[in-house]
Amino acid sequence: MIRLAVRVRRAQADLVLAELLELAPAGVEEVGIDEETLEYALYGAPGELPSLPDLNAVAGGALVEISTSHTPDDWQERWKRFHQPVLIDAPPSSGGRPSLPAIRVRPPWEPARAQSSGEVEEIVIDPGQAFGTGGHATTRLCLELLLELAALTPGRGPLIDVGTGSGVLAIAAARLGFAPVLGLYHERESVAAARANALVNHVEIDVRHFDLRNDDLPPFDPAERPVVLANLLQPLLMELARRLSRPPEHLIAGGLLVAEVDQVVLAFRERLGVRERERRHRGEWAAVWLTP
Repeated sequence: MIRLAVRVRRAQADLVLAELLELAPAGVEEVGIDEETLEYALYGAPGELPSLPDLNAVAGGALVEISTSHTPDDWQERWKRFHQPVLIDAPPSSGGRPSLPAIRVRPPWEPARAQSSGEVEEIVIDPGQAFGTGGHATTRLCLELLLELAALTPGRGPLIDVGTGSGVLAIAAARLGFAPVLGLYHERESVAAARANALVNHVEIDVRHFDLRNDDLPPFDPAERPVVLANLLQPLLMELARRLSRPPEHLIAGGLLVAEVDQVVLAFRERLGVRERERRHRGEWAAVWLTP
C-alpha cells in the first residue's frame, strides 16, 4: 500500500482540499506539519492514486512538496482511527414542534451508541466505498440544516440528493421521513456503494448514475416539489442553478468555501427567485438553505 502525501501552505489549504476531494473520493487524511504547512495523505495500491501532473494542477501555487512512501503494516488501523463517529445534535423542540432524534454517522467497525429508543438515529457508512462519511465540515453542515428543515416540515415529501456520494445525506433524509428519496452521482462505483449503504441502514432510496454537466435532472412532480440537497463544489452548484427548471420546495447547498456563498446565492436567486433562509459555516466551509 502506497501513502501519497501532498504538503501545502495552510493559507490555501481549504482551496486545495476542495479540489483534491474530486480526485480522492475515498477521502484524505489531514496532518498538521507546522504553523504554515498542512499535509493531505491518500492511500492506495500502485496505479490507484492520482497522477503527479493532476496533483500539481490541483495544488498550484500552494504546493510545498509531494512525496510517496510504503505504509506500515498497521495502515488499516491508522485509517480506522482517522474515521471517527460524528454526532449531529437535533435542534431544540419549541413552539409545539415534534422533537427529532440526533444523527450519529459511524463507520461499521465502531459500535452503536448506548441509547434510549428514539434519541439517536445511527447511520453506518463504510468510508472505503465513497466520498461522504459525515466527517467533513460540509457534510456536517448539510446534516444540521436537514435536521432544522425536518423540524419545520412534519409532512415530509420527496427529496433529491444531487451528488449523493456514499448516500449519507439521502439515508439521513429517509430516516427522518422524507419519501421518496432519490440520490444522483456521477461515479458508478459510488452509486453501487450508496445502494449498499442504504441496504445496511434499512432505508429505501433510489440511486442513479447522473452527470450534472451532461444529463437532464429528473422532472419534478407538478403536484409536489421536492427538497433538493446539493453538497457540491461551487462550479457544480452554479451548473445546478442553470439546470433547475423551477424552484424546489427547499434547497440546501453545501461544499462551499465561505467566500463563495454570496455568488452561489445570487445565481439561484436570479435564476429561480429563491431567498436565503439560513447560512452556516464551520472553519472555511459553509452551507446555505434557500427557499422560494
